[in-house]
Amino acid sequence: MSEAGGRGCGSPVPQRAPWSLVAATAAICLVSATSVWTAGAEPMSREEKQKLGNQVLEMFDHAYGNYMEHAYPADELMPLTCRGRVRGQEPSRGDVDDALGKFSLTLIDSLDTLVVLNKTKEFEDAVRKVLRDVNLDNDVVVSVFETNIRVLGGLLGGHSLAIMLKEKGEYMQWYNDELLQMAKQLGYKLLPAFNTTSGLPYPRINLKFGIRKPEARTGTETDTCTACAGTLILEFAALSRFTGATIFEEYARKALDFLWEKRQRSSNLVGVTINIHTGDWVRKDSGVGAGIDSYYEYLLKAYVLLGDDSFLERFNTHYDAIMRYISQPPLLLDVHIHKPMLNARTWMDALLAFFPGLQAFTTDFRVHWAQHPLRPEFAESTYFLYKATGDPYYLEVGKTLIENLNKYARVPCGFAAMKDVRTGSHEDRMDSFFLAEMFKYLYLLFADKEDIIFDIEDYIFTTEAHLLPLWLSTTNQSISKKNTTSEYTELDDSNFDWTCPNTQILFPNDPLYAQSIREPLKNVVDKSCPRGIIRVEESFRSGAKPPLRARDFMATNPEHLEILKKMGVSLIHLKDGRVQLVQHAIQAASSIDAEDGLRFMQEMIELSSQQQKEQQLPPRAVQIVSHPFFGRVVLTAGPAQFGLDLSKHKETRGFVASSKPYNGCSELTNPEAVMGKIALIQRGQCMFAEKARNIQNAGAIGGIVIDDNEGSSSDTAPLFQMAGDGKDTDDIKIPMLFLFSKEGSIILDAIREYEEVEVLLSDKAKDRDPEMENEEQPSSENDSQNQSAEQISSSSQEVDLVDQESSEENSLNSHPESLSPADMDNAASISPSEQTSNPTENHETTNLNGECTDLDNQLQEQSETEEDSNPNVSWGKKVQPIDSILADWNEDIEAFEMMEKDEL
Repeated sequence: MSEAGGRGCGSPVPQRAPWSLVAATAAICLVSATSVWTAGAEPMSREEKQKLGNQVLEMFDHAYGNYMEHAYPADELMPLTCRGRVRGQEPSRGDVDDALGKFSLTLIDSLDTLVVLNKTKEFEDAVRKVLRDVNLDNDVVVSVFETNIRVLGGLLGGHSLAIMLKEKGEYMQWYNDELLQMAKQLGYKLLPAFNTTSGLPYPRINLKFGIRKPEARTGTETDTCTACAGTLILEFAALSRFTGATIFEEYARKALDFLWEKRQRSSNLVGVTINIHTGDWVRKDSGVGAGIDSYYEYLLKAYVLLGDDSFLERFNTHYDAIMRYISQPPLLLDVHIHKPMLNARTWMDALLAFFPGLQAFTTDFRVHWAQHPLRPEFAESTYFLYKATGDPYYLEVGKTLIENLNKYARVPCGFAAMKDVRTGSHEDRMDSFFLAEMFKYLYLLFADKEDIIFDIEDYIFTTEAHLLPLWLSTTNQSISKKNTTSEYTELDDSNFDWTCPNTQILFPNDPLYAQSIREPLKNVVDKSCPRGIIRVEESFRSGAKPPLRARDFMATNPEHLEILKKMGVSLIHLKDGRVQLVQHAIQAASSIDAEDGLRFMQEMIELSSQQQKEQQLPPRAVQIVSHPFFGRVVLTAGPAQFGLDLSKHKETRGFVASSKPYNGCSELTNPEAVMGKIALIQRGQCMFAEKARNIQNAGAIGGIVIDDNEGSSSDTAPLFQMAGDGKDTDDIKIPMLFLFSKEGSIILDAIREYEEVEVLLSDKAKDRDPEMENEEQPSSENDSQNQSAEQISSSSQEVDLVDQESSEENSLNSHPESLSPADMDNAASISPSEQTSNPTENHETTNLNGECTDLDNQLQEQSETEEDSNPNVSWGKKVQPIDSILADWNEDIEAFEMMEKDEL
């Protein structure tokens, strides 16, 4: 720890610490687990820092300019399709869309960034646009949390810097607190959300109609996340102190007080989700990532901004608990609030600030969350670490971040989020926080004091990086600062031995390190299945025909289908082409047949799971490399279990051409068009392998199958592998990839607009072609910004489904080939926590890991509602092997089930 920091992060933050020390301490304690001290590193020259700062300005101009040109007044820019994202006009993305309120979100979120980047003229123009165009009275349901940190915070940050500029006398001389009046209007619109007995706000509110009215379409929720309720105090208190209306700060304080009272008293931890009416913890796992992160941040910053020691005392108490239980070097792992020695998961999410974008360093060595939605937490922590230590290493980190953003995320119309870091594929998304935070922190990292037109030390950053003046701490102090933290006691520094782990422990010099982690759970479900074996032996002895085995089953064999019916097993074709087996035990002809059916289902699951483990392939990449894309648009594609393996061979590059017939189910009539090219084929009417043979015989060097289900997208459907046809497929030598309809339309639209479209099929996206980049003229980027509105990038975090090629209209008899276990739908998840599911009443229960369970507990009817409403669960509920170990901790298992439903 350098002297610049003042204290090691192994101690609580001292009372009345200066803001710079508080910020540095918080940043170091959040990021130190992955920071490497590089004393003696060469300092970066003033010229290089200026060059990097100018590069940040150019990147901001590229993002902001494209938003204003192609998206404004929409909330966000869709950088791949060069248009604005308007809520209700695009497919719903679930909770992510709750940030969109038809109030020009990106413009408001970018206001104070413009001033930090010395774009004062652009700031003045932006403020005028906000006052002229933005409507806060829309009939739309929005997230209280997101609206507070992005819109209310953006308005207050804009107001803070507007009055600063006005005092300087050059800009904003016309300004008369208009942004503040808008902020006050918005604050009153958010207040009805606090109409609960606990004082915790509802998670959502209708901007026009508030809560509970029929027109509001909200107000029935019972739960909210801790961060959602605990990340209001800065903006609400600032609004009160700017305007003199104390009600905002009062409501925010009441919510914080309630969360403090509801902490788990023995561990001093808080859970992720809480009931806003009863105060009961709904999710009892605790960490410093998504769902909780900014609650801790705002306790510390509220102490700085408001001068109330009780907030610091609460922060230090929580901080002590975090260091005791959650800090498990080199990771920060979630634990259970009432059993803090029990880990709730083995991985970290991007909001932990020091690991965004690098989701593969976990104790089970898997990629749990492959997305990188341009989150700014890493840039934020890098800035504060450099500010605290002065170590030039962090300038090099920032330089690398700039290079990678330009290399992997930059597209003609802005910057596109990474849908899958494993393939380099994009998502048609550029969130407002990218402009509000990323460029602000990167510019400040390389800027000297004289590069900024005001003193940044006079302001505090909100969680959205909006700037609030520190002089608010002495303004309109009508709120009581009574110390409500009566349980607080001075903390012993010895509790913080593991706060900043030595990097030598990150990778122990033990070659069996990974194996030692995996081994204890490897054979926890190794059991035998004697009843099934006995049943077969009895059948042979009696002369009766042995029961149908899963390995022998053929979906086109009428006798096999009749046997399934006798065993109470139904075979269902789903709309997306998958096949589902469901057993209704009470529909079996006899108890013996029901037992045979249960064994058949168990065998099918085991065989399917085994095949998937043997055949499971990672997602592949389709990268458009021709003008004007030059490799900047990457689509994630589903792999095939046959043909050229792109992970073992050189990538395939070529121009694309549509096959005739488009379904590729017969000899091609246009072989001259596809010869030497990558053929585009529509899904349906025959097997994938048959399509591959037909285009290969026509001379194609590869194939891309495009889904025939219009509007399908990997944003809403899981990616899957293309299975073979049950025959020997060694004759197929070309690579085959699969794209959903929405992703395939990007290539089809590109053909219509540019005719010649060249793509690269590979195991992951490659760097852009430097020769073609050099040939690109400045005007070509503008031309590429006029791409078709249907160009939407896509990918998937997981490849966990295997598909049998069929169209919606096909019947079982239309496929003479056998239906192997690999052709069945198998929704076994990559993530261990996703494999947990409580058995539901009247639902057949099986185990993907081969564990046999008692028949009396298995022969239960599965309701028709379940099989219709949950097509992703094909084999009944799955039981995680660890259930047998933790069976007496049902309360903990409930928390496991909800582990990946991040509330932010």
